[in-house]
Amino acid sequence: MNNEPIKARLARFRPLHWAQDPVSAGFLRELKLNRDALEISLVLPFADSAIEDSLKTLDLELCQLSGARAVHWQIRIDVATLARANEAQGVAGVRNIIAVSSGKGGVGKSTTAVNLALALRRLGARVGILDADVYGPSIPLMLGASEARPESDDGQTMSPVEAHGIKANSIGFLVGADDAAIWRGPMASKALSQILRETRWGDLDYLVVDLPPGTGDIQLTMAQQVPTTGALVVTTPQNVALADAVKGISMFRKVGIPVLGVIENMSYHQCSACGHQEALFGEGGGLRVATEHQVPLLGQLPLDVNICRHMDSGTPTVDALPEGHIAKAYLDIAARVAAGLYFTGKTIPTSLYTRLV
Repeated sequence: MNNEPIKARLARFRPLHWAQDPVSAGFLRELKLNRDALEISLVLPFADSAIEDSLKTLDLELCQLSGARAVHWQIRIDVATLARANEAQGVAGVRNIIAVSSGKGGVGKSTTAVNLALALRRLGARVGILDADVYGPSIPLMLGASEARPESDDGQTMSPVEAHGIKANSIGFLVGADDAAIWRGPMASKALSQILRETRWGDLDYLVVDLPPGTGDIQLTMAQQVPTTGALVVTTPQNVALADAVKGISMFRKVGIPVLGVIENMSYHQCSACGHQEALFGEGGGLRVATEHQVPLLGQLPLDVNICRHMDSGTPTVDALPEGHIAKAYLDIAARVAAGLYFTGKTIPTSLYTRLV
């Protein structure tokens, strides 16, 4: 079988969120005709198992080119370890750390962080989430694990809580629900660093870190002491939120952390009765910020009462309605985040990564 026409066709396949096609990017590992079936093996260095549905649209053409009667796709996810934005010591087992931030509170940052983590898991990755908001931790409630407690068998490290297929840790697991963390900035930063490094995360492809809103001590700790791979900024279309989002982008750039893009939350409200969409908080703001500051607009999420209900019940939307349009929006964002992280980053060889941790 002549593989060149098939490779040429695969080389013309490039999803919008990929910077290269699978052939030139080196994802194609095997191409062979087994009896009357064409077997194509791809290894993706980022989470994107959902791409198989798009690849199957090539089946008819590939059968015609190869003479096969069917195409069997074999897609394996082997997430690459990418260069960190600083010289901080790596976290054992954690390949990439993604910081989720917002310039102000109330824009749905934690909701986005949790659903992003679950979406990355659905795309084939091993995922964890760290609740870095030591003053107002919300991840335990959102994951339906408020009563869970990390276990420690050596008195020095702890196992994360597992919920919905991801690993999680938060100050909210370590203190009572009614207890307030009355700490000055350095104490809060130290607590974050301890939780990050004293948790036995195991092997994770992505650790999503839900930052508190603003540009204060916790964010500086992330920049200086945490081996962050990239960051994204959550905003709403309101001008006051957009102004703060710009500050967040500026902060990450000043400390050398790549900004993966902007997520516009509460972009519109869709009437559950008639389907009419209305931009309650303005429109086009996220795109304008992304364009002006030359970062991708990763997605626009609706204002939907079900998202709130799902989070309050401890079953986030990506798991509560996995086939729904909102879950699909989160999956699309997760695919863009994972691909963007890989294509804009620099892969660290496994041997070097081992030395760094």
